[in-house]
Amino acid sequence: MSKTPDIVIIGSGIGGSTIASALAPSGADILILEAGGHIEDRPENRDARAIFQRGHFRPKEMWYETDGTAFNPGNYYNVGGNSKFYGAVLVRYRREDFEEMAHLEGVSPAWPFPYEELEPWYSAAEQLFQVRGALGQDPTEPAHSQAYAFPPVPDEPAIASVREKLKRNGLHPYSLPLGIDIDKWLAKAKTPWDAHPNSFDGKMDAETVSLALALQHPNVRLQTGSRVTRLLTAADGKRIETVAYMNDGIEQSISPKLVILSAGAVQSSVLLLRSANDANPKGLANSSDQVGRNFMNHNSSAVIAVSPFYRNDSIYQKTFGFNDYYLSDGEGGPPLGNVQLLGRISGPILKAQMPSVPEWVLNQVSAHAIDFYAMSEDIPHSESRIMVDGERIVLQWVRTNWDAHLMLVDKLKKALKGAGFPLVVSRPFDKRTPSHQCGTVKIGTDPASAPLDVYCRAFDHPNLFVVDASYLPTSAAVNPALSVAAQALRVGAHIREKDLAA
Repeated sequence: MSKTPDIVIIGSGIGGSTIASALAPSGADILILEAGGHIEDRPENRDARAIFQRGHFRPKEMWYETDGTAFNPGNYYNVGGNSKFYGAVLVRYRREDFEEMAHLEGVSPAWPFPYEELEPWYSAAEQLFQVRGALGQDPTEPAHSQAYAFPPVPDEPAIASVREKLKRNGLHPYSLPLGIDIDKWLAKAKTPWDAHPNSFDGKMDAETVSLALALQHPNVRLQTGSRVTRLLTAADGKRIETVAYMNDGIEQSISPKLVILSAGAVQSSVLLLRSANDANPKGLANSSDQVGRNFMNHNSSAVIAVSPFYRNDSIYQKTFGFNDYYLSDGEGGPPLGNVQLLGRISGPILKAQMPSVPEWVLNQVSAHAIDFYAMSEDIPHSESRIMVDGERIVLQWVRTNWDAHLMLVDKLKKALKGAGFPLVVSRPFDKRTPSHQCGTVKIGTDPASAPLDVYCRAFDHPNLFVVDASYLPTSAAVNPALSVAAQALRVGAHIREKDLAA
């Protein structure tokens, strides 16, 4: 590999690693700069007390609200990014999510292209991440040009019984499309995979799938412990000329032909804003003044249903969801969102939220409970934004569509009570939980209103692409990982054709 690579990719999460796998066969010299390191295969990876009570993997950094209040965010800096801890739900946006959609509180805008444009890349991403799933169960499922790579992860008996009760009551539970080899995962230890880091144990994350594939090529190199601090442009402010970064405490720089920024919806916008210069006083890619704006974080709640007559002896639990309230409330009203199972919540996990309650008591509650995740769309809002104040990251989250989310939680509670659970409680997630952060550097067709074109190329800088969840113009109400991977494959093909073909 040459000393100065053709392409520098900043970040090794779903976006960065997937586009690396798409570009690797081109033969271009590719350097992936990752701020963190590899997560070691240690007992803490499967220790709920370490993860949830002691925050073993949480970052040490603090972010700030606009009033100066500090909080510790739940974002991770390691090879594979947040995908190391994700629930591996690899689901497509619904076809309707690409169109303008009226909600209880505002309108979710249309994408700059329809679902059909991304569909082949969704199929390719499902094959790449070895998604387990089943078609024909969910009435909102959009058209697929290919079947899932593998059959769905099976329900455990205690979970299958609840699925059947919900189905009998008129709902349409469907098998979640999952990137998990469940036999391999359980062979290591009998734990859930949701929120547990993966050491090549069967979870299909950015490191174990797309990054591993990219690194099979001799022209691709990963450099850990390399935090990018600034992007420098040529004198005219257009071309990205230099990537500055810190490696082992030493300032270094490199000058590739193409730069692909994949640091995540928060850190990508932060880097662009911090790279402001005389020619780009508002930050890079920001002549539209939209970088950092339209931050979205799903409205989400944990909903726990309890019955003394129900015994939940499942290990992983997270195998089905339903979208009966996704496109409307079921009664001709507004869209409400998605419902899916959480990874199994145990006493040690509950104790992280209720430290004064003895763990044995919480274990007894958990043994008679089933745990769901309710998720509603957060509509883009220009004042919901990421800002920088010197070294501080400032988050001003203007939560939207919350009343619709409360309606979804109420619908779910009634459905669970109808399925035989007399006690159903809920708890919303707050900003400390990265509930699918997206937006901040959105795609569009007009440079006056969007930083990126439909292939994630910056309108202001022809050799800069931003390929992570920040590109998403809407959050929809489903997990975003597959949409990030699909767009990364699409953008990779575009770069091969337009930028590397010669």
